[in-house]
Parts: sequence; structure tokens; C-alpha cells
Amino acid sequence: MLRVVIPDDAPAVLAPSRAFERWREQSRGRYALDYYDTLPGPPENLTARIRDADIVINIRSSSKFTREIFEACPKLRLLSLWGTGTDNVDLEAAAAHGVTVTNTPSVSAPAIAEHCLALMLAVARRLVVLDAEVRRGAWPKGFVTQMTGKTLGVIGLGAIGGRFARLGRALGMRVIAWSFHPKPELDFEMVPLERLWRESDVISLHLRLSPLTERMIGRDEFAMMKPGAIFLNTARGAIVDEEALIDALASGHLGGAGLDVFTIEPLPPGHPLTRLDNVVLTPHSAGVTPEALEAGLAMALENVDNFVAGQPTHVVVAGRS
Repeated sequence: MLRVVIPDDAPAVLAPSRAFERWREQSRGRYALDYYDTLPGPPENLTARIRDADIVINIRSSSKFTREIFEACPKLRLLSLWGTGTDNVDLEAAAAHGVTVTNTPSVSAPAIAEHCLALMLAVARRLVVLDAEVRRGAWPKGFVTQMTGKTLGVIGLGAIGGRFARLGRALGMRVIAWSFHPKPELDFEMVPLERLWRESDVISLHLRLSPLTERMIGRDEFAMMKPGAIFLNTARGAIVDEEALIDALASGHLGGAGLDVFTIEPLPPGHPLTRLDNVVLTPHSAGVTPEALEAGLAMALENVDNFVAGQPTHVVVAGRS
């Protein structure tokens, strides 16, 4: 019987889901299951939890699957990730140790694209600031920013970026884009990055974190952006030089930012971003809706069954069968 380990369902999202309940019922007798609803903490604790696993279902990106982890877990054949990001996994080491890695692409795209739209409008309309003022008894006057007729620059035209670009176009925005993998079928104007920085009124980031994209956006890039531009990030915090972003916001060069991801998560109390009134912050929650949650968890579990059946799906790295 294959041993499946879930080492890090904290706070619990998998255990209470309908997808997990169905999967456990349907797979009864097929797997020996070890489940943990606390974070493992240090690497040696993660190793202790998964040392005898054939299959690991990973829930939290705070669990890091390093070369040392793979070396210490020779039985491991499959790492099924809930989510799209793989920056917590040494993919080269996984391949070297014959471990297949799967993920759950696209299931959160509608939720994250909608969240991007909400962040953009909240920043442009100063909704958080105005709400607080009205609650204090004030009746502030002043202009807010309209999106119709503005230019939206989308960096990355994957499932999320492409969907958000379509939402921007539906608002009457001119959409320009840059992507590692251009998609002419989406019918957006593709431009060089420097032109995107200079022409966009709103810039939205939709790239995966990798050695190629880490700290890709820094002081030079922010300096090229239009005065008053809005910057959105629902991808990964480490793609951005956070100190440079804070300086651009504090100086007023950037008009505002909508951020769901940060270099350090959770965001520490008193962090400089929390003291800026032209920033709207959310806790890495863009893709966390009941619909996206159930679809993603179901896919992560289906990836396990499909791998065991010899027909692996949503493979990021192929290992041994």
C-alpha cells in the first residue's frame, strides 16, 4: 500500500474540503495516509514527516523541498502541489532523484483576476482611505482616477494575466502586454518591457518566481514608470525590489499600489508598506475563494490518482513512474 503524507495543512483547508472527503472515501484501502494540521517548521521536521512517503501532497509554500529533503526521502515518487507556484521546490533536485512534481494550474485564475480588478479600482478610487474618512465623520472632496481610456500594462499572459487583460479591456482600457511566451491568439498589443514601463497607467505583474524573475523590477524600472502610475502584484513578492517600491510610493512618483504578495509573509507588524495610505494590502488571498479552493484541491488529489494509474497529469517535472 502506497504511503501518502500531507505534511502541512495549516491552517487546514484540505481536511475540511468536500474534495478531500470524496477522495478519502473513493480511495479507501488504496493508500496509507499520514495527515498533519501543523506546519513542520525546520527542515528536519519536514524530513521526519515524509521520510517514508511514496507520495506527498503539499499544501503550504512555506514547506521547502530542497535537495537535502529529496536526498533524505529515497522512497518519494510524487510531490503533488496545491497551487501553481513551484518556487518552494528545487525542481532540478526533484528530477535528479526521480520525483515527479505536479501542480494545479489555472484553477485560481478567475479568482485572482477578479482580485486584481478589485485592487486596481480600490487604489484608483482611494476606497480604503475614503471609507475610513467617512467613518470618522469627514466628507472628503477631491478627484479619484477613472480607468476608462487609461493604458493597462500586463506582464505575463498566462491564465491569470490573460484573464485580467480581458477585464481591463472590458473597462475600456487600452491593453499592452509583455510575456516570456507571447500569445498572439489573445489579440493584445505586445511591446518591449521598457515601452510598457513608460506608457502604462497601471502595471500588473503575472509572472512565476524563478531565478530569471527574482528582483526583476527594481529602481530603474520604477523610475521609468509614469508619474502617478499604479502598480499591482498578485504574483510573488520576491519578483520586486520591495525597498525600491516603497521609495517610489513614498516619494509620490507612483500613485499607488495594490499588493497581495510580499517579500516576507505574513507581513511583519509596522512594515513600511502598512504606513502608506496610497497602498491597498491583502494577505496573499487573491485565489482563495470557495470555488477555487475546491477545484484546486480536487486537482491536486486527482493528480495523485492519475500518477498511480500511470497517466500523470499537470506535470512540472517528470520522475520515475
